[in-house]
Amino acid sequence: MQSFPKTAEKRALYTNGSTNGKITILKRGDVTSARSAQSTEPAQGSILSLLICVSGIYASFLTWGLLQERITKTPYKPEPSTFFTAKNESVEYFRYSIFVNTIQAFFAFISGSIYLLVTTGTYTPFPSQGAIPPLLLVSLTTTLASPFGYASLAHVDYLTFVLAKSCKLLPVMFLHVTLFNKRYPLSKYIIVLAVTAGVAIFTLYHPPKPGKVSLSKSAQKSSIYGLSLLGVNLLFDGLTNTIQDHIFRSPHRYGPVRGPQMMVSSNLIGVALQASYLLIVPLIPRVFIPSFIPSSSTNELNEALAFIARHPTVLSDILLFCAAGAIGQLFIFATLERFSSLVLVTVTVTRKMLTMVLSVVWYGKSLTIHQWGGVALVFGGIVAEGWLSQREKGKRVKPKTT
Repeated sequence: MQSFPKTAEKRALYTNGSTNGKITILKRGDVTSARSAQSTEPAQGSILSLLICVSGIYASFLTWGLLQERITKTPYKPEPSTFFTAKNESVEYFRYSIFVNTIQAFFAFISGSIYLLVTTGTYTPFPSQGAIPPLLLVSLTTTLASPFGYASLAHVDYLTFVLAKSCKLLPVMFLHVTLFNKRYPLSKYIIVLAVTAGVAIFTLYHPPKPGKVSLSKSAQKSSIYGLSLLGVNLLFDGLTNTIQDHIFRSPHRYGPVRGPQMMVSSNLIGVALQASYLLIVPLIPRVFIPSFIPSSSTNELNEALAFIARHPTVLSDILLFCAAGAIGQLFIFATLERFSSLVLVTVTVTRKMLTMVLSVVWYGKSLTIHQWGGVALVFGGIVAEGWLSQREKGKRVKPKTT
């Protein structure tokens, strides 16, 4: 390893990495600071790469959302021999989320593996042995978040669910501060609160569709138990993003990690965890299974396969849904690698609101004054974040050149 001068008066010459032949003169303290910064902060992506990532996330997950709605909302007439007729149900719906999540994780593992091999020329799913425990925790929180979210919908109204999900920025920032002792400038807290409040206001004042109950009526259906399940869901979501951010920004501990590398490793672990659930849970007596897990989920693999056998048309939707999610993950991990979890969560929580705004513009609808206020808060916060970032870069002291 290269040694540095012992005295502060001596100076060392280091090339600045460019091809113009200039030499950068750095004092020993500057070199140490530069090395420390490089070891904890990855190179920030450009505006163009951010736009590409955001466009990819929006396109992939808009398609993903449409397919998810089609899979879960399409009514299928049950066979006379199925247990659905015993419940006096005229139709049946596909409700096997863990089965679908397992397939999607497998698709993401394959697509991430191909991208990793093409971009690096090597195939190393795990950056180091030390990175396996936090990656296992990421896969575990990702796997558990979805069931808690679905379970909460049985006890809280959908608007409460959407409002809570729009506040994902807060637990992410809170966990960064409490777990990793990270500090943000006051402006960052104000911007996060503005974006969160803007999305919440926009959603709160979104007029309900015909036939749906208003907030005042539906809010009465919320329960402490449902809100607790939703809180666990948000906690797991926040842990997922926070730990991923920590892994990317700790190359001195886990080694340098690429976006597709984390995608491959986390989805590989996710496939193993969810497949184990599908295979092992049917063997466990019901008394030992938590009450929030419905009875239909205890034998989900067999029931999902039986559903597909009765209604083969759902299989193509499931495969397209999983492919869209896998492609979307490529852009998600690219965003995490180049930027941060706060940037990623800002993109994801504003996606639905931006979709509504585009729908309003396209179809000539109108927004309420409160919704326009929410739009102003969100995009004002995003613009302020971009302006402050550029201003901070301009303030950085550049090394002297000769």
